Amino acid sequence: MTSAPTAQAATRAVPKPVPDFTSRAYWAGTIKMSLSKFFILRVLHDGPMHGYDIARTVERITRGCCSPTEGTIYPVLRDFEAGGYVTVRAELVSGRERRVYTLTDRGHQAFQVAVEAWMEVTRALIDAGAVAGHDLPATARPDDPACC
Repeated sequence: MTSAPTAQAATRAVPKPVPDFTSRAYWAGTIKMSLSKFFILRVLHDGPMHGYDIARTVERITRGCCSPTEGTIYPVLRDFEAGGYVTVRAELVSGRERRVYTLTDRGHQAFQVAVEAWMEVTRALIDAGAVAGHDLPATARPDDPACC
């Protein structure tokens, strides 16, 4: 009599793929995934927008560095709504109903905290770049509003 494998044994049977940490694509994907939430807050800080406008505005202000898809934006917006960071209202635009997202006071506060956290990381990255012998490219200077 043989017993059926347990879920734990089945999980162990399939090795988890190891990411290629020498791949620029790996790091770019990780960075973009982390920055999506930040940049969604960033563009909503300027005023209410619907999803398509959010995506295009993030792409524009980051000069294409971050180009969130619907699959990225809407789950984040649902999380922001559930947490009280945005409110949502329906609006008719060219005969189509669109959901327009507006930051709440809590959302503006989250944006301020996120800016502080990312500025700390930015300083640490600049220092790490110097240690690695990399000069900060002119297109990524901290005074460049599209630095990504």
